[in-house]
Amino acid sequence: MPTNANALTARYRRITRFAALALAQTWWFELVLPRFGLAKLAARSRVKRATKLARKFHDLALDLGGLMIKVGQFLSARIDVLPVEITRELEGLQDKVAPVAFDEILSLIERELEMPASVAFLSLETMPIAAASLGQAYRASLSEGLAGEIGFSNVIVKVLRPGIEEIVEVDLKALRKIGGWLARVKLVSKRTDAPALVEEFAKTTLEEIDYFKETENLERFAADFAGDARVTTPSVVWERSARRVLTLSDVTAIKISDVDALMAAGLDPNAVAAELARVTFEQFFVTGFFHADPHPGNIFVTPSPAGSEVDFALTYIDFGMMGQISEELRANLQRFIFAVAARDARGWVAACERLGVLLPSADTVMLERAISELFDRFGGVGVSDLVQIDPSEFRDFAIKFNEILRTLPFQLPNNFLFLLRAISLISGVTSSLNREFNMWDAVDPFARTLLNGGGASTLKRFGKDALSTLNTLARLPQRLDSLATRAERGELVMRNPELEQRVRSLDSSVRRATSAVIFVGLLIAGVIVSERNEGLGTAMFIVSVLPLVHALGVGRISK
Repeated sequence: MPTNANALTARYRRITRFAALALAQTWWFELVLPRFGLAKLAARSRVKRATKLARKFHDLALDLGGLMIKVGQFLSARIDVLPVEITRELEGLQDKVAPVAFDEILSLIERELEMPASVAFLSLETMPIAAASLGQAYRASLSEGLAGEIGFSNVIVKVLRPGIEEIVEVDLKALRKIGGWLARVKLVSKRTDAPALVEEFAKTTLEEIDYFKETENLERFAADFAGDARVTTPSVVWERSARRVLTLSDVTAIKISDVDALMAAGLDPNAVAAELARVTFEQFFVTGFFHADPHPGNIFVTPSPAGSEVDFALTYIDFGMMGQISEELRANLQRFIFAVAARDARGWVAACERLGVLLPSADTVMLERAISELFDRFGGVGVSDLVQIDPSEFRDFAIKFNEILRTLPFQLPNNFLFLLRAISLISGVTSSLNREFNMWDAVDPFARTLLNGGGASTLKRFGKDALSTLNTLARLPQRLDSLATRAERGELVMRNPELEQRVRSLDSSVRRATSAVIFVGLLIAGVIVSERNEGLGTAMFIVSVLPLVHALGVGRISK
């Protein structure tokens, strides 16, 4: 992997050029053409264009490696917002990474450990068992003396790719540039802070290339689940570890997505899915410290020895990418899960507002109605049942609430980047274990556990909620009296969010149509005047750009 100055400069230019062309293409087809009545033409080629763009990015990421692989992995997990044609193109980025030559790896190991590899290890395989975007892993065995001291011999040696620090620096520089571009696009900026997301991504990436930080993460995660027999982690061999080299006990077992191997070991895949959901909820809603890269390669299912209190344990590896949830965010996530478990649409909307997913200024009457109908119809329905539902039901639901859902001011909070990634990956794993696995059923007992014995913090939080409710009730008579007074005076105004949105849309269309007429008038006048007065004609051409910009909606991309 080249790290000289010219190669790094060329790398930066390739990344930013690809992003610039992609943004320009999207702007043209999704914003400009529809302004001229060509929306159907743009829509017909949307899937083909997106697939082609994803394939080009896939090839670019494979060629460049580094953080481009990480970006592709994140996008491949976003099955919630991206078409299957795109995610399928990017799936291969999970494991198709060419390894670095062993000679370079060996030199790095000896420099970091400050000893010959033959002294550090009794044996060290030359072929990696995993080649990721930032590092590689090898099987090895410890000398008899060291093995006797720590209690095991077989280990996994993780090694950073040589020169990866310089590559990460360049990739982050390019991503920051792209984040700045996205910040100027209202459709993006009104929903999330792209530069802040890049900085959060940068922070986690820089921690990933420091194995001392990974060991801290591992030990904290292990401490969080120290009393849980269902969760295990590898042990760190500190005598053979450094910032760029990390040696861990070999905990290789059954890959969590290998259903056939699980059944051959006498384990129920559905039970594994249920435990995975429980442990995930525990990380999100209780400990507040979660594994942000829980793809199938990072979770093993380890059968327990005879006589154990459990029949298997979930063994997590690779703690380079971790997420942290603040106490406030964790409290709001708990409120969210309670609302889901209770099928409480009003509570769901309130939880979304607290989480920052829905801006407080949003008029949520129609949204609450939509979520209520969603809970009534699809709440508690498993994946297999959803497949059997008549597609027209989904279509009718989408048509009924499309306008209000599309125009509500949703946004993606900065601290949701890795949370959403983890949720997407876990959802995919549980579905692969059992298509009939019902995540609603997994939420219900967890919510009841929190309600019945969630600890002092949960009780304190609900005490505050109860106090807030009492204060609201105390103010209710005064507010009702005020409402009655306004009604008597004729000052009561009834709002219809859907009608208001349509009026705003119509008003905006009229203003843009007027701008288009002015543009055409100035353009024609400029052509006529330029024959007699070239300076005045040129000036009119220049001035005509202003109404053209308004007519096309440039600068108002959010519409």
